[in-house]
Amino acid sequence: MLFYARVNDSDAQSLLDLLGRRPSRIELDRAALELARIEYPALDAGRYIADIDYHAAAIADRAHDLSDGPRFVKTANAYLFGEMQFRGNEEDYYNPANSYLNRVLETRIGIPITLSVIYMEIARRLAKPVHGVGLPGHFVVLYDDGQYSTYIDPFHGGSLIDAAGCCRLSQVDSLDPELLAPVDRRSIVMRMINNLRQIYFSQRHPDLAIRLLDLLIAADPASADEHKQRAVALLQQQRMADALAGFRKYLELSPGAADRERIEEQMKTLAFWLASRN
Repeated sequence: MLFYARVNDSDAQSLLDLLGRRPSRIELDRAALELARIEYPALDAGRYIADIDYHAAAIADRAHDLSDGPRFVKTANAYLFGEMQFRGNEEDYYNPANSYLNRVLETRIGIPITLSVIYMEIARRLAKPVHGVGLPGHFVVLYDDGQYSTYIDPFHGGSLIDAAGCCRLSQVDSLDPELLAPVDRRSIVMRMINNLRQIYFSQRHPDLAIRLLDLLIAADPASADEHKQRAVALLQQQRMADALAGFRKYLELSPGAADRERIEEQMKTLAFWLASRN
């Protein structure tokens, strides 16, 4: 049996509890802040919830008529990207801080998905219909009240774009209509976890990568690829027995895996190494 120590931590369990709700009931701000506890365990979530409340109240004060869609978007964009100067971090895109909501609220610099979460959570407080759209390689929000509709790109100063603009952001000629539709809140949080997982792998922080993979596995125990990636991270930590168990689980879940032969060779090497240590 594989042992995932970190998913029993109270902070990780709080996030898993949030993810276990119906997607429509997941509070994105709280889920994103629970995720941030992976790197900032002493984080005061209430402080950052209050920050978002403050920004929502400031926009309400500046908008003469919140029921007017174009006016709301114009006012929100002027405040967030003009007055407050929230912006995308193009110079240091893969800095993990860009993926943690507390740091983005502090620095006002982030990546598309964290900036979009802030926009969505402000809109939720003002009862405005703003939803996340997970484009390939980018994330935007969609305002749609039935009369006025526009995609908004928080990473690029809140620029207003149409479907063609979404294609340009994704660097493709066309997009399936499903990819232009809103995604649920659980999918947004899972995408945030996956983004961080990739960053920590590329920057060779196996301990943090393992914590994120523990969350992904707890959320979906049958996902074979997460077991394989966890085994690779365990190898980086030289936890050979745990890595071997992880590779076994991967092949158990994915018996027809294209890399089965290579994984089996890796397992033989690990088994030989462990036997030689006894």
